Amino acid sequence: SVARGLKFSSRGLTLRELEVLQWARDGKTAWEISIIRDVSESTVKYHLKTIYSKLGVANRAQAVGEALCRV
Repeated sequence: SVARGLKFSSRGLTLRELEVLQWARDGKTAWEISIIRDVSESTVKYHLKTIYSKLGVANRAQAVGEALCRV
């Protein structure tokens, strides 16, 4: 599934943000995610920054950790 167990609707993450977070959790770089999603790397980085803000974290590792803690 798109979110594969990530449920952050209460935090206001969009479906696209959940997809980006899933790929980040799977170890993909912003560039790799951009290829998968067929968007620019800067778009992926924008989504990641928005995710960090919504989750109250500072970086990708913390966002993924937050995701794993809340599954």
